[in-house]
Amino acid sequence: MPDPRTCRQLFGHDAAWREFLSVIRTGRLHHAWLLTGPEGIGKATMAFMMARVLLGAEDHDSPVGRRVSAGTHADLLVVARGVDEKRHRLRREIVGDDIRPIPAFLRRTAAEGGWRVVIVDGAEYMNRTAANAILKILEEPPERAILILTTSVPGRLLPTIRSRCRVLGLGALDEAAMRAMLSHMPQPADMPGLDSILPLARGAPGKALELLDGGGAEVAHLVARVMNGAADEGAGYDIAEQVTKRENGFSVFFDLLCNAISEKTRDLARNAARARGSDLRPARLALLWQDMVRLRAETEQFNLDRQQAVLTALARVSET
Repeated sequence: MPDPRTCRQLFGHDAAWREFLSVIRTGRLHHAWLLTGPEGIGKATMAFMMARVLLGAEDHDSPVGRRVSAGTHADLLVVARGVDEKRHRLRREIVGDDIRPIPAFLRRTAAEGGWRVVIVDGAEYMNRTAANAILKILEEPPERAILILTTSVPGRLLPTIRSRCRVLGLGALDEAAMRAMLSHMPQPADMPGLDSILPLARGAPGKALELLDGGGAEVAHLVARVMNGAADEGAGYDIAEQVTKRENGFSVFFDLLCNAISEKTRDLARNAARARGSDLRPARLALLWQDMVRLRAETEQFNLDRQQAVLTALARVSET
């Protein structure tokens, strides 16, 4: 996935972008913005493009534009989940220490005489300490300072945080926007391979790239076998091996499995007669979905055996 800091074009979010620009033209810019929408649809990209407008860095090749790209602009501070150096993956939370530099940054005079911009990417990962620190900033906003928060799960944020932000909702991209965005990648995605991936990505370019990297079409076929009850004990070991040998196979498998369970749950809920004639019930499938989410989270959090986690998932699906 390209670095949102360096993206030169925003695809599929024209209405949200026009709303932001119209507010800029009024001269009454809200001190905090909350960008919401599904994971992987370009919220961080839009946040950086908003920052570029505020900092006069829209020209990527200008000196100020290059400073934003390089992460060296003195009036732009970015906060996100840090990397766990022991486990070599992103930490589970944004913690208080991550937020602590923001007040000092906002108290300073803008180095380049304009706005000071803070981006909190993935605000739903803030723990209580971090969330309270952000809330305090929002309650007493400094002048000529803008906070831009992104989140895929706005319900995880404190209601008092949400109420102090102007919300921009970003929706899933249509197929044309998806293809346009992926064709503008530094290394354009394989277009023939996209035909099988696009329906699975649900309008999220980031998800499409993850599926392509993780063999999404092949993993989707494995998930279909699981959901159709064709994964007996012997086949289970083969499926688990095929999933875990891929670089992003584990996350792709659980994403697609949870999506398949959700779709089956909705289908049964819409068709009450079919649900009554089946051993499956929407409530049972909903519990299975929660079980799969928990299994994935625990496996990733505690660095457990991923092949065993896939085997456990297969067993639980077969029991439902």
